[in-house]
Amino acid sequence: MTKTSLRLKTSLVAGLMLVVSSGASLAQSSVETFYRGKNIDLYIGFTPGGTYDTYARLVAAFMGEHVPGKPKIIPKQMVGAGSRAAAAHMFRLAPQDGTALATADQGIAMQQVLNDPGIQFDANKFIWIGNPIADNNTMAAWTDSGATSVDVAKQRQFVVGANGITASAQYPQAMNVLLGTKFKIVTAYPGGTDINLAMQRGEVAIRGQNSWSSWKSQHMDWIREGKLTILVQIGLEKDKDLPNVPLLMDLVSDPNDKAAMRLLSAPTAIGRPLFTTPNVPAERVEALRKAFDETMKDPAFLAAAQRANMDLNPVSGVQLQKIVGDLFATPPSAVARLKEILAPLEAGR
Repeated sequence: MTKTSLRLKTSLVAGLMLVVSSGASLAQSSVETFYRGKNIDLYIGFTPGGTYDTYARLVAAFMGEHVPGKPKIIPKQMVGAGSRAAAAHMFRLAPQDGTALATADQGIAMQQVLNDPGIQFDANKFIWIGNPIADNNTMAAWTDSGATSVDVAKQRQFVVGANGITASAQYPQAMNVLLGTKFKIVTAYPGGTDINLAMQRGEVAIRGQNSWSSWKSQHMDWIREGKLTILVQIGLEKDKDLPNVPLLMDLVSDPNDKAAMRLLSAPTAIGRPLFTTPNVPAERVEALRKAFDETMKDPAFLAAAQRANMDLNPVSGVQLQKIVGDLFATPPSAVARLKEILAPLEAGR
């Protein structure tokens, strides 16, 4: 290569880098101009005080400082239909310009894949911004009940407390069908606190679902004192705190059953998600996702989470989008198998 051609190539590369840099600067400036002086509404699909509400409000308190233009993020409750009202609002009514965020149940994408008629939106068209806590779910037994392992539950009937036809009923139902456990599922409890009291009173032996972080933050004393036995964990990989507790997916061997259990388990990685509407301009999506990622490393945010005894295990918006996309790519045979497994629950609604 001659010196002239080398200089020409170097000049072209430098020029291209300048164009790219200028384009990025213009996009940053455009985003900053758009958000300056604006608010971002954050619709929370659940009542105050629960983990969805708590995590959403914690992120909202810090994330705006990391968005160009520093908009205020304003949490707003929009309760209804197990958070589906908030999701439907985001899909149908909220402005599609990056000024609306929401958090909704981690299972909405899975329920859509299962053709739930109550889904009035397309979760695969939401733009996912991030999740502060990927957290495995658990089935936990009151140790004094004698429900000390999955093998014991194959030999004896134990009553499981659930709050409706939710994961708290779906997990034991799947285990009954695939593993031969003898769980009797009672779905009449309003919430987890009621099931905890029922365990203490001996009405039920097992709580059908609770996140591991919730057990740690609310009842670490029960764990230390051996009052709880974690029978199984539900997630895509084991929690580092629970290396000896089996994953539900690992307890089945048939490939189609395993794929069905992966579909049932995937919402744990979706966690307590933040998402925005379809059709938000790409540069604003990038800015919101970057702001979320920066918030997860913000020392003030981390200190606030520690003071509140809130675990963090963040998932980026790009990762979250892939997890949701993979849910929608579940093989039809696995979807059909999971629907077959859960059919008795649906019939009893």
